Amino acid sequence: MRKLPLAAVLAALLFTSTAFAGTDKKDDKAASESKPDAALVQAQSSTSEGSVSVEGKRVDYKAVAGTLVLHGSGDKEDEPQVSMFYVAYFKKGVEAGKRPVTFIYNGGPGSATVWLHMGAFGPKRVVTSDDTHTPAAPYQLVNNDYSLLDASDVVFIDAPGAGFSRLIANDEDKAKRDEQMKDRRKAIYGVDGDAHAFAQFITRFLSKYDRWNSPKYLFGESYGTTRSAVLANILENEDSVDLNGVILLSQILSFDTSIDGPEFNPGIDLPYELGLPTFAATAFYHHKLPQQPAALEPFLREVEQYAMGDYAQALMAGSRLDDARKQAVAEKLHQYTGLPVAYLLKANLRVSGGMFEHELQADGGTTTGRLDTRFSGPAIDPLGKDSEYDPQSSAISSAYVSAFNDYVRRDLKFGQGRQYRLFADIDHWDFSHKAPGVQGEALQSSTNVMPDLAMAMKTNPDLKIYLNGGYYDLATPYFAADYEMHHLPIPASLEANISYSWYPSGHMVYAHAPSLKLLHDNVARFIGQTDNVK
Repeated sequence: MRKLPLAAVLAALLFTSTAFAGTDKKDDKAASESKPDAALVQAQSSTSEGSVSVEGKRVDYKAVAGTLVLHGSGDKEDEPQVSMFYVAYFKKGVEAGKRPVTFIYNGGPGSATVWLHMGAFGPKRVVTSDDTHTPAAPYQLVNNDYSLLDASDVVFIDAPGAGFSRLIANDEDKAKRDEQMKDRRKAIYGVDGDAHAFAQFITRFLSKYDRWNSPKYLFGESYGTTRSAVLANILENEDSVDLNGVILLSQILSFDTSIDGPEFNPGIDLPYELGLPTFAATAFYHHKLPQQPAALEPFLREVEQYAMGDYAQALMAGSRLDDARKQAVAEKLHQYTGLPVAYLLKANLRVSGGMFEHELQADGGTTTGRLDTRFSGPAIDPLGKDSEYDPQSSAISSAYVSAFNDYVRRDLKFGQGRQYRLFADIDHWDFSHKAPGVQGEALQSSTNVMPDLAMAMKTNPDLKIYLNGGYYDLATPYFAADYEMHHLPIPASLEANISYSWYPSGHMVYAHAPSLKLLHDNVARFIGQTDNVK
């Protein structure tokens, strides 16, 4: 953290659908204060069966909810360190070796994968309101017409410490258990340790279920895309596992592109430029523009051009920018964002995500959403500088958490007597990262995993990448993801391996039903085109 100026900010703000709500700090302590939990060191599973209708086509499946136990390396290779929970859905009546398998996970860092499971690609989907607060329970769980099971077997994985996944400290001596838990946290709660844990899980899963010869895909959302870049490189170049594809949703690979807290990283103006199109999309949606354009996408192409042209040049000038030009830029930003010219001048033409969320609808005492800017809610502090909560997170989190807690116990027959933790209890996440090719102890000053994805693509030139994002996502703006992809250090010949899709939705693209259908159709098509099954 001390190496990363933004790490403390990002750890609190980025990628989670709520601010670590639902954690219980007693859980990890229990491993050291009570007797060791012998059940954690043994893999467990519960098998059930079901069927789902995907766009009118029935898919019968077997579901396995269970845990795999990960071990240390070197002199600790016999020492269990993590019990990782997963739910796998296998289509019945097909040849497993030719059936694609997709490993799916949310971000956080340290988030359970309840969001993608219950909102996107599982056989059941919780119904939530489109852009308003979902009423309290009872919630409606329905057949998921857009489950990915028509195209691939799917494996939903909870990060270490989240969901039913747990760090393992099982020494009989309490003092040694305390030290074990400290070592586990240090080794796993970080960019590199987390990715290595997922790599070990995937290789163990391939062995347990005889899936080594299956077409293989990674699907990560949010910080899960950060993980996917590192994970893809580890699988390709440490475990000799060639992937068919990496599917990225709401991407961030370089943290220097984040619009969360750029004011704490002075001199780095890129986030303001890359966040501007999302500001414009949001103002368009809420009818806050001085002149409402006829259509969103042509308007965004105009804003994108301005952001990387005149706006970028103005910000690069810094204190050399003269008053007349500064006034002209502020007036143009007003046309694109709806924010008052005086406010933009006072902000020195630099508005962070939190500032925009607070100000766009401030005249009505309303805060704009962050994960999905189509959402709005009452402002916590109308006189504040930044928004103090995310209206979308508040609007849908209870539905997801409640529905999964009921579903996993009732239908999947797993988790009785256990607490499902929405997020791991992470006091410190190590954002330092050793990029491929770095010698010695040199680490980046700000997390950037673009080299990892580039290395995976160069060492497996058949690897296909599919980037998806929402126009109304202010946690990981779509234009920042687009910028990252067009700046990967790869030869021009590999650019054709990357494809893109954008949706009229937010960070959780699938929370908007029409976008969920498009996402499913696009991802299913991508898998069908890249699985190499003849």
